[in-house]
Amino acid sequence: MLILLILWPLAELFVIVEVANAIGVLLTFLLLLVGVPLGGWALRSQGAVVWRRAADAIATGRPPGRHLIDGALVVAGGMLLIVPGFITDVLGITLLLPPTRALGTTILMRNLKSRLVVRTARFTRRPTSAADVDSTAIEIDQQRLQP
Repeated sequence: MLILLILWPLAELFVIVEVANAIGVLLTFLLLLVGVPLGGWALRSQGAVVWRRAADAIATGRPPGRHLIDGALVVAGGMLLIVPGFITDVLGITLLLPPTRALGTTILMRNLKSRLVVRTARFTRRPTSAADVDSTAIEIDQQRLQP
């Protein structure tokens, strides 16, 4: 994780310098500035649409999980567009496009479901000993158990 925090800005800086060498510093600067309002627009418009779908799902009694993950991906995409840099812009646009966002939602849903099943299985595992820890058991004659 620490390596990612160090390498990410270096990679962004490298790409910015290469783009500036290819198209010029002024145009590179303008391209970097375009991402900020585009990210804000995406957060407002696309985020509102996704959250409205989640509210509709809740109102109709369906689980909103897919819509909530979709909304989180829209928020992440918008935030990545606001952060200056070409790598973050490409990732942000990728998260905002419906086909790639649907793929990401499917992958995240599958991953979260499998983790939930594993954690639930661990949590609900019964202890091997059947000891009465609270001392609430009482002895009943077998004859009283017969109907």
